[in-house]
Amino acid sequence: MRHCLAIDIGASSGRHIIGWMENGEMKTEEVYRFPNGVSEFDGHLTWDIDALTDHVKTGIEKARESFENVVSLSVDTWGVDYVLMKGNEEVRPCYAYRDSRTEAVIDQVHERMDFSELYRRTGIQFQPFNTLYQLYADKQAGRLEGVTDFLMIPEYLMYKLCGVKSHEYTNATTGGMVSAETGEYDPEIIKALDLPEHLFHKLQKPGTVIGEYDGIKLVLCATHDTGSAVEGIPMDEDAPYISSGTWSLLGVKTPKSLTDAASREANWSNEGGVGYNRYQKNIMGMWLVNRLRAELCPDKPFGEIVAEAEASPFEETVDANAQCFLAPESMRAAFDGALSTKPETVGDYFRCAYKSLAQSYRDAVRELEHNTGKHYDSIYIVGGGAKNAFLNRLTEEASGKKVIALPIEATAIGNLKIQIQADQS
Repeated sequence: MRHCLAIDIGASSGRHIIGWMENGEMKTEEVYRFPNGVSEFDGHLTWDIDALTDHVKTGIEKARESFENVVSLSVDTWGVDYVLMKGNEEVRPCYAYRDSRTEAVIDQVHERMDFSELYRRTGIQFQPFNTLYQLYADKQAGRLEGVTDFLMIPEYLMYKLCGVKSHEYTNATTGGMVSAETGEYDPEIIKALDLPEHLFHKLQKPGTVIGEYDGIKLVLCATHDTGSAVEGIPMDEDAPYISSGTWSLLGVKTPKSLTDAASREANWSNEGGVGYNRYQKNIMGMWLVNRLRAELCPDKPFGEIVAEAEASPFEETVDANAQCFLAPESMRAAFDGALSTKPETVGDYFRCAYKSLAQSYRDAVRELEHNTGKHYDSIYIVGGGAKNAFLNRLTEEASGKKVIALPIEATAIGNLKIQIQADQS
């Protein structure tokens, strides 16, 4: 039996999942799970890349203890973040996308190339943490001096395994510098921002074998986790999807990018897929719920939290995508400041959060239908949010769409699917 290993790392946790084909069906088993999260260093939010590397290696050994003949592995993570390299040495720290360091340079970037032109070229929605703003902040801080490479987080972790520096297409598109027409880094953007040209390599497609770790082939999956998640959704129709994790990624597959003014004004993105475009929007996800839980009731099981939210009579909602919820010191205080009526119970806070998320999904689907000129009857939901029947019901009620919730590890399944296809080719 030939086994593949998907290493799927999110902003709050990571997991190693073994996959194999049996009687024409994919079978999976989780073999290792570990915590992840941002750390504060010198007033900034950063990732502990050494801990991530150690966990990746520990999980590989756990997989080999349980399964023989692990033939390949791949790593996927969130997008936009990266590690700067000087040869084989890291430039530390590794900043996290929630850090505020880009705020001072966004206007400077847009003076060099207006956002409307950036969008026309890339089709990537504005987010203050997009890679191009982060790299420009590094440039202004002098952090690019002597730098030979920048590696997106999953490519960095695979480099630590095999010594090969790779640059995968789907993840690169998240950063706002890849041409929607050519599928390669846009030289005009690089030139306008005066970034070192040698950092921007030819991009590699999912399925590319890049090296080997202790006899295991390293294969590029769609290393942006949403790219792998969309590959892992078993859809019977052309329908919108929500990959529900820390963020909610809501979108639909399209044959090509949509870079028109309506898409730009509504802040929709066009990110790389495996042979298609992912027309999608980054909207708030379980971050709201997870931060409320950490602050209000860290030891309470989610089943009890959801039950209290269902029983709550609280009906007021907030704009789930408002800036105040991105990285507040207190999520409770952020809700209190955004509401005219202060919640009285824990259940009130969570009911407000879930209803607000459902409404943000409804609004995004309406925009999607307007911008694509298509009507959709269903929404497929995968990831952590798919397990929440209350949120799924609220989403169905708010949107008027049939919600097809698939509580599966879609990201790991998509990661494994690409590896298995590469192994069979």
